[in-house]
Amino acid sequence: MLEESGIDPERFDIQWVSSAEAARFADIVTRFTEKIAAIGPNIPGGVIAGQAATVSGDAAKSRHPANPE
Repeated sequence: MLEESGIDPERFDIQWVSSAEAARFADIVTRFTEKIAAIGPNIPGGVIAGQAATVSGDAAKSRHPANPE
């Protein structure tokens, strides 16, 4: 389902963490954040003609639901 939506499945992870496992939660979030940073931006449809697409800060903000424009 993720692939059909243009999302790399490597960008999804589910972990069960108890509220008593703060250190484990922090470790999971840190490792996943590092993994996503290493993967780079999600480009729906993949890279076209060897060029990676980037979104500028202004464009990203305008697409955010909190900034409807």
